[in-house]
Amino acid sequence: MRLTPEQVTIIKKACIDTFGETARIWLFGSRVDDHKRGGDIDLLIETEETDVRRIVKTELAFMVKLQMQLGEQKIDVLVDYPSRKVTPPIFEVAKQTGILL
Repeated sequence: MRLTPEQVTIIKKACIDTFGETARIWLFGSRVDDHKRGGDIDLLIETEETDVRRIVKTELAFMVKLQMQLGEQKIDVLVDYPSRKVTPPIFEVAKQTGILL
């Protein structure tokens, strides 16, 4: 995994602070592979929240926390929630190939 322990701590804390203790977060994509270089930080967050408006606000708050603490970086966030009607295949790929933080 190509994140420092400090970056992992920041990401996990930001997730808990915004989405709550029950949220789970995966790192997936190129940052999982130690042999690659560069690349954005791809994250999948699984929340129990069902209100889409609240989820959007929470995702924005999460992104602001990350940018302020990690500095300006390319970060992609996917959010999965129970009331989602359609789950894109990338969500399953992220869970299968990613690392649960």
